[in-house]
Amino acid sequence: MPPRLSRHSLGYNRARKGREDVAIVIMAKAPRAGAVKTRLCPPLSPADAADLYACFLRDKIAQVEAVTGATGVVAFTPEESRNEFEALAPGFRLIEQRGADLGERLRNCLDALLGDAYVGAVAIDSDTPTLPTAFLEQAVLLLSNPGADVVVGPSDDGGYYLIGVRQPAPFLFERMPWSTPAVLPETLRRAEAKGLQVARLPIWFDVDTPADLDRLRADLAGDDGPPTHTRDFFARRR
Repeated sequence: MPPRLSRHSLGYNRARKGREDVAIVIMAKAPRAGAVKTRLCPPLSPADAADLYACFLRDKIAQVEAVTGATGVVAFTPEESRNEFEALAPGFRLIEQRGADLGERLRNCLDALLGDAYVGAVAIDSDTPTLPTAFLEQAVLLLSNPGADVVVGPSDDGGYYLIGVRQPAPFLFERMPWSTPAVLPETLRRAEAKGLQVARLPIWFDVDTPADLDRLRADLAGDDGPPTHTRDFFARRR
């Protein structure tokens, strides 16, 4: 876990605006039945899985909005879903995902944002509704100040829920064994081989399988507050 950093200790300027921000881009699909969270069917129906994913998106959008020093971006797919995301994420910048696989889509989104002169760019998934906002704040702080070249948020399945960079790093995304436990160690190996300074955030879990769904439900039981839309989903099912 990286050391706990404060805005004061890093000389953080609360007046940062626009391109002096770090861009946080949510990688998102349109929440349509049969197209999202299909590994949760069963126990969920395709319609319920799409409903749950829409709740994940709304909670993630609200979370990114709360991060100081960040500009919220949604990278969406498919192409014709722009209007849906304009309604889901008002005020967010929208960019279309482009690429044949996840690696190309991540690289293209991050490179486009870095090309617009943000001080750093962070890509996050939309499947971590209980991720502490402090983790996103930590990523922004690390990229806003000298030190880390790459920030990675490990997930407990061997991948990552977040990756952030200061400069384009296509080698982190090309020919990666996506959807395997090798993703995180291979990412770290490639970054270190290039002499990049890597900061690791605390590990977290994303919601992909029925077991993850049970874990999420248990984590949210008997509590209030964020993620409010995801909580509402389970409340409605009761």
